[in-house]
Amino acid sequence: MVLLLACMVVMVFGNVVLRYLFDTGIDVSEELSRFFFVWLTFIGAVVVGRENAHLGVETLVARLGVNGRKACMVLSDIFVIICCAVFFWGTWLQAEINATNYAPITEISMLWIYGVGYFTSLGLGIMALIRIARVLTGRISERELRAFAGDYSDDEAHALRERLE
Repeated sequence: MVLLLACMVVMVFGNVVLRYLFDTGIDVSEELSRFFFVWLTFIGAVVVGRENAHLGVETLVARLGVNGRKACMVLSDIFVIICCAVFFWGTWLQAEINATNYAPITEISMLWIYGVGYFTSLGLGIMALIRIARVLTGRISERELRAFAGDYSDDEAHALRERLE
């Protein structure tokens, strides 16, 4: 992700300088920076999913006990798996079309750009399946359940903020 972001910054900044100073630019950098942004976004979604840092509505879950939180966790992960299956299926259906479409400047097959749907749907779906298995086998930690309900009081960063305030 850092490499993608660094390349985007260099390409976009370089193009701005070239256009401002020399009234020219590098067409490839404009197209590649857009493609890198797409990949960065979807890879970032998987990384955030791994860190359990996606946005959530904890108002109801925070009021539930341990079993209620586990049920909500499993239910939300089932919805995530369904969404990932739909996303994977849509990427699969579009793969043939995208494989035969090429980017106008780089002439890269568009499957390389939109194929990130495979990575994202599999990554998030597998993580959701693993978490469901951990809940059902009793291997989910109390800390994870508290975090799922929006309670980060045992988080070191949260504790540091509290001390500074």
